[in-house]
Amino acid sequence: MDEAAMIGPTCSIQIEATAKRSIISRTLEEKKMFEHIVLLKLKPDVSIDQQEDAVKRVHAFKGNIPGIVDLSAGINVTEETEHMQGFTLGIRVTFENQQACRDYIQHPLHQHFLQSIGPFAEGIVVMDYPNESVHQKGN
Repeated sequence: MDEAAMIGPTCSIQIEATAKRSIISRTLEEKKMFEHIVLLKLKPDVSIDQQEDAVKRVHAFKGNIPGIVDLSAGINVTEETEHMQGFTLGIRVTFENQQACRDYIQHPLHQHFLQSIGPFAEGIVVMDYPNESVHQKGN
């Protein structure tokens, strides 16, 4: 007796429906854009020129690392100084999907940036989350 016959036709239909929903859900997840946000707390002796150079190097990721849809980076200029907590650089990268973010983490250009900025950093916060927007190829 096959498995479907053992569990009955109603259960078999529910299992098929659940499997289809799972496939559809994974397909939608693969199409959801993915956000990667980084806040860097640089040591006090890091000059503005060094900070600006770091921002330029981050901007070079776009067009050189596959899967990046949008990217922004900059020096913290908030007037809400009571909330800065010492973080001096912000980076936001929007990826085509979560896998593109995973690939970016391992990309040599990103790894080189991490190695070069590491000695100047005394703190980092990273936040990743799926963007509710669905990426449309060609947009």
